[in-house]
Amino acid sequence: MLEMRPDCERCGADTPAQDPGAFICSFECTFCAECAEELDDRCPNCGGELVDRPVRSRKLLEKFPGSTVRKFTQHG
Repeated sequence: MLEMRPDCERCGADTPAQDPGAFICSFECTFCAECAEELDDRCPNCGGELVDRPVRSRKLLEKFPGSTVRKFTQHG
């Protein structure tokens, strides 16, 4: 089952599990649509392809919630 990470690893934007617009690689690194486009749909961590992450319905989120662990780290 996908973790459904709650944020973009690059900019920190929210990526709610029930909303479209998140992109993931095969390791589930997660990016918002804007960052995925700027990265030319390539994961900066592994070099893998970034693809649309499926959404999880609100009904299923009750039983199978998305992750609450944020991956964004402020650099600089």
